[in-house]
Amino acid sequence: MKSYDQIFLANRAWAQSLKSADKEYFQKMALGQTPKYFWIGCADSRVSETVVTKSQLGELFVHRNVANLVNENDTNLLASLRYAIDYLKVKHIVVAGHYSCGGVKAAYDGLEDPYITDWVSDIKSTLNANGKEIEAIEGDMNRIDRLAELSIMKQVDKLASMDLIKDAWARGQRLFIHGWIFDLSTGELNSLKEIHPDDMIQ
Repeated sequence: MKSYDQIFLANRAWAQSLKSADKEYFQKMALGQTPKYFWIGCADSRVSETVVTKSQLGELFVHRNVANLVNENDTNLLASLRYAIDYLKVKHIVVAGHYSCGGVKAAYDGLEDPYITDWVSDIKSTLNANGKEIEAIEGDMNRIDRLAELSIMKQVDKLASMDLIKDAWARGQRLFIHGWIFDLSTGELNSLKEIHPDDMIQ
């Protein structure tokens, strides 16, 4: 047996369990998706959005990257965001980070890596902008976790400033933006920030 065969065996068992409960489950799933949430999450293997929210297939439209960042030059994110807003008509956009984040730690530590350093530069700028607050916190891990929170809230603000979002609000689309953080030590999600469309429309 190949090392990855277990994945296929588990997949067949999972699919069969769903079909046993509803023989048309996957046939109905194939007809389309109507998610209410667009989830911008971290690529970390410990934070599976469907698992931690106990969601079903089709309930979350997902984009994941290292440290759940909203980079304006990330065409992958922009394409996903456009599709979520204009075609799927999601109601909520969630930036979901987590404590003990490797990407945040890389920015905090000043990691020099040709692939990672530039990607986490926005977190580094958040660290520089909040240096006094973070320096006052005892312990590196506590500082990194606070930096993760601050970064999530910044990504929420960046989303709210994007034309894709502002255009949706201007045409009356009810679109909420949330910043959430997942605590790996407890398994719980917590809310850090929310932007309500009524607060942003001039």
